[in-house]
Amino acid sequence: MGGTAQAMAAESPKITCDDDGAVWIITINRPSVRNAVDTEAAVLLAHAFKDFERNAAARVAVLTGAGDFFCAGADLKEISSDGGQERWSRSELPPMGPSRLSLQKPVIAAIEGHAVAGGLELAIWCDLRVASETAVFGVFSRRWNLPLLDGGTVRLPRLIGQGRALDMIITGRPVEAREAFAIGLVNRLVPPGTARAAAIELARTVASFPADALELDRAGVLRQWSLSEDCALDCEFSEGISAGSPARLSRW
Repeated sequence: MGGTAQAMAAESPKITCDDDGAVWIITINRPSVRNAVDTEAAVLLAHAFKDFERNAAARVAVLTGAGDFFCAGADLKEISSDGGQERWSRSELPPMGPSRLSLQKPVIAAIEGHAVAGGLELAIWCDLRVASETAVFGVFSRRWNLPLLDGGTVRLPRLIGQGRALDMIITGRPVEAREAFAIGLVNRLVPPGTARAAAIELARTVASFPADALELDRAGVLRQWSLSEDCALDCEFSEGISAGSPARLSRW
């Protein structure tokens, strides 16, 4: 790579955000390191999703990675550098950035290539996952003696069941796209190279629906994990009735 190309690469933003009307496309833009997330990228990624949440016109976000990878997880080079692990442990954010955020709006992951380690955790933080038929998932951090810190031990068993989650977490094995689809880790399988376009199309469909009931129902699904069945049913009914006022119904 020549000097000019190196300078351009150095200046490339680590996270990009494209506003496509009601749909935002947020991209991890570090293809040279398989979209591994360092501290700076984690902060920028969290800020991008906070901006998405605050923007009244934004309805659905698509999270993807530049090039042929979704995300290889946390940047191991930064962690292993002098003071890297200390900076990591002192950060106010989890290593991957937005994984502790609870958004009111849906997020769809568009996955090409590998979504592994922290990249898998980002994918399962999203509401839906659209994956290429050549995508690969896995807790590859197992081989580097790094624990899951961005929700993997919580969200993965809730998504695919404890037995399947433990299989992935304990063995660290690669899970190819067709198996991921079969066990419910992936919602849509698409031809290679089309995950981003398919996720954007899905996001536009979701964004075309009235927001109030959709966001209310989504919140109910996420909230029910911490409630008994009776309490969850009571919340669903009372909040649904409150939201279903004549003024709101006229917009539905």
